[in-house]
Amino acid sequence: MKKRMTKAAAFAVAMALCFAGCGSSRDKKDKKTDVTTQATTEASAEVTSENTEDTTATGETATVATTENTTEATTETPTEASSDDVVEITTEISEDGYVLSNDPSDFVLLAEAVPDAILEIRYYSTYNFVGDRIDGYEEPVALLTKEAAAALRAVSDDLKEKGYRLKIFDAYRPQMAVTNFVRWAEDTDDTRMKEYFYPELDKSVLFDQGYIALHSGHSRGSTVDLTLFDMKTEKEVDMGGTFDYFGELSHPDYTDITEEQYANRMILREAMMAHGFRPLEEEWWHFTLDEEPYPETYFTFPVSEDSLED
Repeated sequence: MKKRMTKAAAFAVAMALCFAGCGSSRDKKDKKTDVTTQATTEASAEVTSENTEDTTATGETATVATTENTTEATTETPTEASSDDVVEITTEISEDGYVLSNDPSDFVLLAEAVPDAILEIRYYSTYNFVGDRIDGYEEPVALLTKEAAAALRAVSDDLKEKGYRLKIFDAYRPQMAVTNFVRWAEDTDDTRMKEYFYPELDKSVLFDQGYIALHSGHSRGSTVDLTLFDMKTEKEVDMGGTFDYFGELSHPDYTDITEEQYANRMILREAMMAHGFRPLEEEWWHFTLDEEPYPETYFTFPVSEDSLED
């Protein structure tokens, strides 16, 4: 069985690194990217003991890697597992002060937590604004933190009584996916999906207008992109615009749509907000748990069931 450092130890590593002088800032909009990272050896000295592997530096990055023997914050110490069975839990600090972690211990499969949800994971497919499967989406599954999944289950239960099911487009998004978005945005000649997702915009303005950014709230694990599915019509509810459309049409309060389309947006919005999710002013489908458990941590493990194995 694979061994991982406990959440307490991972938290101690992250906090020590943060207190070593690396600041943290929040993303202006929930779009994405990965950045090269830099951790300080002072922070690693505060949280590692003589039974912990030495901090190793590669390029511009210093990574704190804890294997079989963990720090004093660890509640269990595996002694018989071979090194091949150990999954190293790493915490890094990016140049601009973001905590990066590969610890999935607080995440769950959305299909198990919210069994009534319908999954259409767009970034596992080629029907998305890039036109390719996105890096880090190894399976067409959705992952969320336990806290966000529990709140979403309450939303699902309420809407089911009204004849709706939730349809999920995206949930947790790893940093490697965000990097993929940035790489695509920098290639202004690749406009394969322009007519579907950004017909009103020149691709060169996507960074300036905030549609693509250097960090994504999805990588914190408590953000979900979704819509409603009508059980009577057996069709997706008409929201007056499509998921991931870059433009004012996607703003939740956009009124140049029909009254029914606007009302449908409000049904989703009100149900999500009633159970602790906050909306994004630019995207009707995007919600983040207000009391998210990792407001300053961005995760890096891939989207797959294997990521959640003990």
